[in-house]
Amino acid sequence: MKIGLVLEGGAMRGIYTAGVLDVFLEENIFVDGVMGVSAGAIHGCSYVSNQAGRSIRYYLRYCGDKRFMSFHSLITTGSIVNEQFCYHEIPEVLDPFDHVAFETSTVDFYVVCSNLESGKAEYILCPTLQGRQMDYLLASASMPLLSRTVHIGEKQYLDGGVCDSIPVKAMADLGYDKLVVVLTQPDGYEKKPFPMGAANIRYRRYPRFLEALRQRHENYNQSLALVRQMQKDGKAFAIYPSENLHIHRAEKDVGKIKSQYQLGRKDASAVLPQLKAFLAK
Repeated sequence: MKIGLVLEGGAMRGIYTAGVLDVFLEENIFVDGVMGVSAGAIHGCSYVSNQAGRSIRYYLRYCGDKRFMSFHSLITTGSIVNEQFCYHEIPEVLDPFDHVAFETSTVDFYVVCSNLESGKAEYILCPTLQGRQMDYLLASASMPLLSRTVHIGEKQYLDGGVCDSIPVKAMADLGYDKLVVVLTQPDGYEKKPFPMGAANIRYRRYPRFLEALRQRHENYNQSLALVRQMQKDGKAFAIYPSENLHIHRAEKDVGKIKSQYQLGRKDASAVLPQLKAFLAK
């Protein structure tokens, strides 16, 4: 029986997931594989490296830094998140990522990226996050219109959430029998169409990617329906935010970030008995 953990993105809203995962680590809840999308991948790698508290620690410490996530970074670097600061200086110097623990973990770690040319999601197994492998995290979290395209080899990537925001089908297709799914929108949420105006111009050379953007809300809502069906079938256990704290995707308010994280901890703690029973079956 293989257990998979699927982590939705959501930019700063994703700190909810960090709260959930910290409770998992404290309760020694481990899985066989993790598949993260955007912010889900950012927080999921610290779960695999067994670094409880790391995400909320550096989010609170650096969220007000203009290099972390800001329009200053967007104007000066072309991306709302400063690549050098967030993907190198923080994990390498300021709040080191434990590469040894990650690489020796028995948990497989997948990152979801959207390929601009094919308009399809790619599910990349990352046995390490050193060197160019870190670029897959960057690509997965690079939001359309707010980020530069990430080039890895001959491929061009952006936000994994464009092509597969909640990759439960992909995880099941990899042979995972049961899935734990952490979502960052409250139960009952329904995604609306992406405003295509600027995107039609910016990505006009990538018609398949544009089509994926146009269909994103439909695919997202279908994935939510699949999660609900898998729950009924006993194949999935979903954790949703129990309330909507209306946190902005580029949130700077330390109080709101703390509250979103604590909500994740509270919601995970509340369902621990049911989750442990699900995993034990």
